[in-house]
Amino acid sequence: MCFSRFHMLSTMGNYAFENTYNLTSDQLERLDEAEDLMLKGALGKAESMLLAMLEEDTECIPVLSNLGHLYGRHLSEFKTAVEYYDRVLCIEPDNAWARDARRRYLRYIED
Repeated sequence: MCFSRFHMLSTMGNYAFENTYNLTSDQLERLDEAEDLMLKGALGKAESMLLAMLEEDTECIPVLSNLGHLYGRHLSEFKTAVEYYDRVLCIEPDNAWARDARRRYLRYIED
């Protein structure tokens, strides 16, 4: 499962989490679609969708986190994954999820 804290459970607009980032319904739907694409292995489509969302809001933590997940877990591009998690941590230094994921991928790129 991807960054499940943002995963929608219902198309009726009912979410199983508090929307702490004040994402719009459209953003939530697109994040959910990108996560579904990753699960289905449509990584190029997921990447394009997330990068387009990032252009709209360069500090959107859920998008940055999902990009880190995509590059780290699915594409094994660990340096890029760490860079996205670094961006999350610059915006939100106490984000334990990003810190843990960053640490997990950092060990693959350190000499």
